[in-house]
Amino acid sequence: MKRSKKFKETKHGLVIIYTGEGKGKTTASLGLALRAAGYKKNVLIIQFGKTWFTGELEGIKMLKPYVKIIQGGLGFVKIFDDQSDIKDHKKMAFQTYDLLYKEMTSGKWDVVIADEIVGAIAGKLLTQKKVIELIKAKPKNLDLVLTGHHGKPSLFKHADLVTEMLPIKHPFEKGFLAKPGVDY
Repeated sequence: MKRSKKFKETKHGLVIIYTGEGKGKTTASLGLALRAAGYKKNVLIIQFGKTWFTGELEGIKMLKPYVKIIQGGLGFVKIFDDQSDIKDHKKMAFQTYDLLYKEMTSGKWDVVIADEIVGAIAGKLLTQKKVIELIKAKPKNLDLVLTGHHGKPSLFKHADLVTEMLPIKHPFEKGFLAKPGVDY
């Protein structure tokens, strides 16, 4: 069978969203960062609400000088003994957003990953309007990746690619905690 549509390579940057309730959103974005580093592309990862040690912090060091990671926020809201006021979480989310916006528009990066920014919208730490402003300000050739739970179709319409992670089975259901090197 012959394809009627011809496909071509594009240098135009994409907006990619990894969302859903299943595991793998951050992992997918890190895989994309690894691939981009293989092409000597400059990648910035800014994480919203992740402030603890994760394996990716050490792994990213091995991808220098091509990949840089910055953690922002006060941790996840109401998880892991969070005692911070919601106003403080919002303030830190907006500071992280401002840094993300500044870096994304700086011209230094080929790929920017805003890890957990979609969840920051769902948690009412950021507005969807702010994230759409970020998408609209994206430099033409930059690839922008957004991750997090509870993505909405109203955000998806601003993306070129959306993947939903759907949980089917997870060891947590059998009482197993998150595993270092696999889950974080």
